[in-house]
Amino acid sequence: MPNATVGASKPPMSSLESENVNLWPFAQHAKAYLESADTIPHRGEGEAALLEFLPKQVSRFLDIGSGDGRLLRLVKSMHPASECVALDFSPTMLQILRNNFGNQPEIIIIEHNLDQPLPALGAFDAVVSSFAIHHVTHQRKRTLYAEIYDLLQAGAVFLNLEHVASPSASLHDSFLHAIGYTAETEDPSNKLLDFEIQLEWLREIGFIDVDCHWKWRELALLAGRKPTHLQL
Repeated sequence: MPNATVGASKPPMSSLESENVNLWPFAQHAKAYLESADTIPHRGEGEAALLEFLPKQVSRFLDIGSGDGRLLRLVKSMHPASECVALDFSPTMLQILRNNFGNQPEIIIIEHNLDQPLPALGAFDAVVSSFAIHHVTHQRKRTLYAEIYDLLQAGAVFLNLEHVASPSASLHDSFLHAIGYTAETEDPSNKLLDFEIQLEWLREIGFIDVDCHWKWRELALLAGRKPTHLQL
């Protein structure tokens, strides 16, 4: 997502992919995002759509790139008895997570960099994520989706509220303008990818009911479900 950090202009995407720029370990960057998180237009609509597509029964879910626990809290509000595993690697975010949820034994907080394969975490009824996966390279996005698939119970869902690429540079500039940013203030950690490519990856991995359930400009809810044993 964009952030409040200003400085040198953003390198081209090919450079970002090769250098794998990621500013999220830095406290200033994480705090700047948190200060503006509530101002992202239409974010609440995307979050409401994500909650709508959760299974009726969620006993255990994984929150990838949990940040300060915003999405975790929303899912728990609908499924208060559920156990959650929250992953993040930003020291700032991890400290906030521990301060907010460290005394709740059903919430397990794990430090993990998404550039690396997911650790053994057990099985889940749902895997959710909010504006996190677009910070890894495109190749890693695809392998991460396959790892998520392997963690899901049969019939479980993956719901990814994500920042995706616009189909043209002019539409990308229009999106930045709509949220009050420019190319110079855009987060250089972003590695945006067309949502249709990502949906096709989910289908190739084995997800069914794959769809973009909600979209506003570059914000989109990408989703898929792991088949049950009867769906071969």
